[in-house]
Amino acid sequence: MPQDDQSGTRCRRRNAPAETGVFAADVICALKDLQTLNHDGARQFVLDHLVRAILLPKEFNVVALCEDLLNHRLKHDAIIDLYIPSAARCLGESWVQNNISFADVTIGTLRLQSLLDQVVQRSKVDFSARTQQIRALLVLPEGEQHFLGLSVVAAQLRRVGCEVLVSFDETLEALEQRVSTERPHIVLISCSRSEALEAITQIVQTIRSATTCDPMIVLGGAVMIDTEDLIDRTGVDLVSADAKDAIALCSERLKSSVRQ
Repeated sequence: MPQDDQSGTRCRRRNAPAETGVFAADVICALKDLQTLNHDGARQFVLDHLVRAILLPKEFNVVALCEDLLNHRLKHDAIIDLYIPSAARCLGESWVQNNISFADVTIGTLRLQSLLDQVVQRSKVDFSARTQQIRALLVLPEGEQHFLGLSVVAAQLRRVGCEVLVSFDETLEALEQRVSTERPHIVLISCSRSEALEAITQIVQTIRSATTCDPMIVLGGAVMIDTEDLIDRTGVDLVSADAKDAIALCSERLKSSVRQ
């Protein structure tokens, strides 16, 4: 009685564990790629997806993009604090390397601003831990263009319960009037160029003379990367890349003044 030749079947069964192992290794490798973090701590796969979305030459759907990022298990805070700034840096780096045009950078930045507004609308501010509301004035001096970065800082500060005021491209006279009227507890100035430090010094002097409240003045921005002695050169109280740390110091300063 003839018997079926099962040699091929036996061969496939014998190799099945190896094939399964290769497949599993491929899956693990793919999952690792999805979880790979860049130097800022963002998942590179998600960041690449975000950058592609804001550069696509078609109609931009900010609601769908926001949902997509949330479906990647990103929290609102992470989108605001990490992914939007990282995407903005990617745009700048790509422009420097001549991979995209300035028009692409402009459109991508506007789309990131739109995404930021969408995420802010969906997120909730937690006032539970707040003991005293801090009034923060964010200053983007004349000639500075990075409004997106200022908007990110504003969103961060509102989330920790600050009242946020913004001075964008104002003259010294207008800024003096604003400080005198609004009497902020802290002023955060953004600067990207060392060439603008003389103007920053004038801004600091204007703020000091505009009110007797003596607000804490903080300098941040790209100027921190290549420039030293910024406190001595400008007269600010603090140089920091972390607005929330600056707010924490301001809070301690206010508490100390109350105790005294």
